[in-house]
Amino acid sequence: MRIKINGLQDERYHRPLQLIANLFFEEAELIINDQSDYTIQVDFLVQEKEEHLIAGKATLLVNGTHQTFHSQMDKEVQAFLNEKEYFRQLKNVVSHLYLDVLQQYTGIQQKWGFLTGIRPTKLLHKLNRKNISSEDARIHLKTNYMITDEKIQLMQRILERQLKMVPDLYQLQNEVSIYIGIPFCPTKCAYCTFPAYAIQGKLGKVDSFLFGLHYEMREIGKWLQEKGIRITTVYYGGGTPTSITAEEMDVLYETMYQSFPDVDHIREITVEAGRPDTITPEKLEVLKKWKIDRISINPQSYTQETLKAIGRHHTVEETVEKYHLAKEMGMKNINMDLIIGLPGEGVEQFQHTLDETEKLMPESLTVHTLSFKRASEMTKNKEKYKVAARTEIEKMMSMAENWTNNHGYVPYYLYRQKNILGNLENVGYSLPGQESIYNIMIMEEVQTIIGIGCGAASKFIHPITGKIEHFSNPKDPKSYNERFEEYTQKKIDKLNQLFLSDLNRQ
Repeated sequence: MRIKINGLQDERYHRPLQLIANLFFEEAELIINDQSDYTIQVDFLVQEKEEHLIAGKATLLVNGTHQTFHSQMDKEVQAFLNEKEYFRQLKNVVSHLYLDVLQQYTGIQQKWGFLTGIRPTKLLHKLNRKNISSEDARIHLKTNYMITDEKIQLMQRILERQLKMVPDLYQLQNEVSIYIGIPFCPTKCAYCTFPAYAIQGKLGKVDSFLFGLHYEMREIGKWLQEKGIRITTVYYGGGTPTSITAEEMDVLYETMYQSFPDVDHIREITVEAGRPDTITPEKLEVLKKWKIDRISINPQSYTQETLKAIGRHHTVEETVEKYHLAKEMGMKNINMDLIIGLPGEGVEQFQHTLDETEKLMPESLTVHTLSFKRASEMTKNKEKYKVAARTEIEKMMSMAENWTNNHGYVPYYLYRQKNILGNLENVGYSLPGQESIYNIMIMEEVQTIIGIGCGAASKFIHPITGKIEHFSNPKDPKSYNERFEEYTQKKIDKLNQLFLSDLNRQ
């Protein structure tokens, strides 16, 4: 799909226009003020009609036909805007017009409007912190981003649930959460881009990686202890943290208790045991020993052919068996992930997955929509992995919403990704009171998340301004092993900048 754009000289328009085009077309190429061949052409006229009023028009023409689609709008702008803020208003008008004519042309309604690159519920929290009413927030989101009432209602339900689960959510900026990455899995799934290396044949690397991980935990823990910084949550992810041995897990959690401040008062500790083929009675005993009772066991699908196609070398029966084993051995909060739109799956297969989930009723359920991530095996070989059409993907999401609602689950977090099927979302549901606090922390970006371990990403959030800075450890074990001391010190230096100013601590 080649889209010719006329009337917009400023290059700052190009990326948002490309992102909006990507919502409609799998391969969209923008031609800006050029005479090249095109499929459709969009002509813009955006100007200041009078003081504090921007007027915009867009016309979409289909090449080789007489089809045209039109959109126009006027937008009031605030007085005394600087140039950057004024351009943001212009860009908002252009985005409205562009989305409108593309929706007319394709017949596809984008329920999230032209919202891209922003966490939806974070946007709603920002309005809530300004004491803007739910109705005024709805009008703002609808007017400024063209989000539908359906999605706004979902956002509002999630915000209410988060504040009920974490009433002091807006006061946690001077605490931190910890993410600990274990970059190993039994095999790598076709859709995955997380740091995850097949553990077979890598035992030497595991040993040396764990040395660096323990070092980071001790040094970061020492800094937190000295500065009196509390930890809200700890999350062991990866990879699959239960890929390492029970003995290695035992020593790892012992280091956590020795290093981190006041571990018994950390609100939540979660261990991703996502691959059922890594779960053993011995590992569950270790979790129980260290008072960790929140884990994930992820089926993704209950169709065996699908698991084989995406590279998960465990059986459906093993998922069920390990879930029951974990329950018998004291795991009180088990999350299970499901993925909508896996290769070869449609409504029938997803209904089967929901039926099987009903037999287990885990405390929380995260429903992901498949995303073609750039570096994944699935994206590199798209012709091999055939997925359902947009309308069927939307129907499966609706099935998940109805199923969770009918079974007493409430939505408590959501996020969206690039190249996600149907321009939909990933939603975390839970039985009331069983929500993951870490998931709320990472999605709403209210506090610093310190990433420890190979491939772990840190998200430094300034306690006053909310400015976000990212820092990542190396993704491969060899590079991590060679430089873990350097990366640990860089994180400590950044933490000193964020937390040691008297102004920040007020």
